[in-house]
This record gives sequence, C-alpha cells and structure tokens, in this order.
Amino acid sequence: MTSLAGSYKLTSLQYKSDASAAPVDYLQFMEDCEKDDILILKDDGTYVSNDVGAVCTPAENAEGAWLVKGNTLSSDGVLNGTIASYDCKTMIYYTDNAIRPGDRLTFTMVKQ
Repeated sequence: MTSLAGSYKLTSLQYKSDASAAPVDYLQFMEDCEKDDILILKDDGTYVSNDVGAVCTPAENAEGAWLVKGNTLSSDGVLNGTIASYDCKTMIYYTDNAIRPGDRLTFTMVKQ
C-alpha cells in the first residue's frame, strides 16, 4: 500500500461490453466537474476524494478506507478492481461485470 499511496487523477476510463467489443471512452459521459477530481490514497489505508478545479454542485468530496491484497484493490467507495499494471506513476486497474455480465471498465489513474 505504501508504494501505491499518493494523489491520483483519472485520465482514462474505457468500457468494453464484452471481450471482443471495441472500447468506448466513458470519460465523455462524465461531467467536466468530475474529470478533474483528485483521489488521495494514504498509506494508512484511508483515502480522500477531492472535488477540485471545476467544482460540482454539490461538491463531491468523499473519505473512506482502501486496501490492496495481491493485485486486488478494494475500498468502501471509489476504488475497486484488479490492478493490471503499476509503474510508480500510472496505475491501471479494471472491474469486470461492472454494468452487465462479461463487461469490463478499465481505469487509468496518474499520480499528480
């Protein structure tokens, strides 16, 4: 958890309805005020999601707990999935069966 700790911004969110489907950019469906939020993962197992830049109305700030076991991320809110890659700057993780059986959401988070 210590190596993953830091401030992150979501830079890509791809959706595939099944393994053979072309990916769809899901950032286009997010509000502008959500695209610039910062997620701070603390090494004590807590997180803070800050609504910064263009602030949503109402502001979408959140706090909670997160955990990583092997390559599985879990939290009580914003961060759940399987880590596909992490290079100390960029973390890519995915969630299967996110909206319907057989689909995949892939998140790319970059340290700020």
